[in-house]
Amino acid sequence: MHPLQHPLAGAARTALACLDLTRLGDDDTEADIARLCARAVGPAWRGGAVAAVCVWPRFVALARSLLPRAVAVAAVANFPDGSADVARARADTEAIVADGGDEVDVVLPYRDLDAAPALLDVVRRAARGRRLKVILETGVLADEAAIGRACRIALDAGADFLKTSTGRTRVGATPAAARLLLEAIAAHPRARPRAGIKASGGIRTVAEAAIYIGLVADLLGAQALVPQRFRLGASALLDDIESVLGGRPVPADDRPY
Repeated sequence: MHPLQHPLAGAARTALACLDLTRLGDDDTEADIARLCARAVGPAWRGGAVAAVCVWPRFVALARSLLPRAVAVAAVANFPDGSADVARARADTEAIVADGGDEVDVVLPYRDLDAAPALLDVVRRAARGRRLKVILETGVLADEAAIGRACRIALDAGADFLKTSTGRTRVGATPAAARLLLEAIAAHPRARPRAGIKASGGIRTVAEAAIYIGLVADLLGAQALVPQRFRLGASALLDDIESVLGGRPVPADDRPY
């Protein structure tokens, strides 16, 4: 089948343009990050680069030096545990900014929501001028009420994105959680025109990504299906995107995980 005739070709192109290609292994090396950045830009036949790469703060400067400006460099703060240690979250954020990072993915103190506003206020200030994604860890929060509260805290603090999860817990992104995040954005008067969602954790196929694409279109409108308001945080997903768009399988040694 010609790739343009593939039933998921449209979803694959959206997923590619909105993908945060991620590598957060505990033993990552500079060589790993160099391979990640090469995959982020990709071959010409693929039709475009990803939206961003997401790495540990210590690799921000390297990633920025290897990527064109059109590909953002994101890095994680307060990751993955989401402690209430404000000094740690500030230090991570300041390091990301100092090394040229464009985006900060900070983990909300999801086990202590009372501590979250103060921590996010400090991080938002430290990340001024950068895009701020707040990871809520929806698979751990107790119920819909807790997720809703976490969403409001993040949006009130000026989050640019609500992100479902770190990918380090048993439950990652789910359509049900994504819907709650999107509903919170749609209901927030300041966030609705500008904020977005990042679905992260366990999304491996274009068919799965298409579910989140549909939710964003339904709740925020098709105009929100752009990298400024929609992201998919994944690594293995790029394999399936390339398969749908007509690429060849990626050698195992070159995959992010």
